[in-house]
Amino acid sequence: MALPNNLPEDTDLLAQLRNFGVEHVIEKMTHEECVETTLRYGTHNYHPIDVTITAGHGPYVTDAHGKSYIDCVGCYSALCFGHLPTKILDVMAAQSKRLILTSRAVYTRELALYLRALCEFTDTDMACPMNTGTEAVETAIKLARRWSYSVKGVEADKAEIIVAAENFHGRSTTIVGFSSEENYKAGFGPFAAGFITVPFGDINAAKAAITPNTAAILMEPIQAEGGILIPPDGYMAGLRELCTKNNVFLIWDEVQTGFCRTGYRFAWQYEDAEPDLMCLGKALGGGVFPVAAVVGREEVMAVFTPGSHGSTFGGNPLSCAVAMETLAEMSAADYDVRCRKLGAFFLQGLKDLDHKVVREVRGRGLLIGLEIQPGYDEQTTNAFLKTGILTKETRHRTFRFAPPLSSDEALIGEIVRRIKLALDEVAASAS
Repeated sequence: MALPNNLPEDTDLLAQLRNFGVEHVIEKMTHEECVETTLRYGTHNYHPIDVTITAGHGPYVTDAHGKSYIDCVGCYSALCFGHLPTKILDVMAAQSKRLILTSRAVYTRELALYLRALCEFTDTDMACPMNTGTEAVETAIKLARRWSYSVKGVEADKAEIIVAAENFHGRSTTIVGFSSEENYKAGFGPFAAGFITVPFGDINAAKAAITPNTAAILMEPIQAEGGILIPPDGYMAGLRELCTKNNVFLIWDEVQTGFCRTGYRFAWQYEDAEPDLMCLGKALGGGVFPVAAVVGREEVMAVFTPGSHGSTFGGNPLSCAVAMETLAEMSAADYDVRCRKLGAFFLQGLKDLDHKVVREVRGRGLLIGLEIQPGYDEQTTNAFLKTGILTKETRHRTFRFAPPLSSDEALIGEIVRRIKLALDEVAASAS
């Protein structure tokens, strides 16, 4: 049964879904209706680009008007293989016919194998499965605090964790409480105590912040949401040395930077900076499902006891199957080496533009930041859309580019070409 062209505004949506099917109702909605309905019924905690995406395949997406774009947002590194990756979807479909959800009240073969595969891929001892990056960071905080009390001997409720200014670790009230971005925390206090903020990249500041109560240092090896900010050479290794000397845990948040995105399996591998705990997410789900985890040394992971932590959906059989296929694909295709080469090609292409609208280009692997000169924000966003590039500004006027790990030089070259067209348009409109 076809959906009528002009349904009355007061027609019950659930009746439409029942009578005509979800797929037909979705396809009927226009871009304008999509925006209006989203703003009417949804909270306004996001400010999307003015485009409605209706389909995606590989590195490309299509909007409600039929226009195609190269997706360089990549769901903030989650779409590691692009849209609708065949191998991941095949495994997901097969698992969906066998077992999707149980609970941690029982054992499953999927979880057992996933935990082993993840520990082998990350070269760690144990893993704790979660669903989102925020959950992973919260889990790491709990692990570090409990270890500091039960093993290190910190006085109860006095544990401290050192974090970096301009960080982004998630959206829970605990996490936004130690953010330096006021918009993330305004109106959400009071916040949890026990977090000490130091400048990102300043090893002396981190050293000075350590006290007998310090449980851990928690940082991103690259501040992705902060604007693709890369610390100075030696900083990550310096933190590792500080932590070792002071019996403090080093926690890397690799939710956005992990799984080959920056040219190594994990961004900390640019230096001798092996973590005690690592927060994982986004790409671990292969671009089709939310999967996250904390991995680390047995000494700290073992402080969890039955009932001390949990997650209803964490480690469900469907997510485990998806994550195992993701890890297998990344291992088989050497995406770390591929992204290192493509990233160097991408960076050089942008630098060669030597464009007056651009202030700086920085990045590692296929996590690239293009910082533009002040005053060009809105024009640049619109120009990118016009040339068929889907990207979004992070902090500090920096546009993030995170195409699929499966990209090739032809695609990267086309992205650079379209970026130049957009920047030329912005420059022309400003003259």
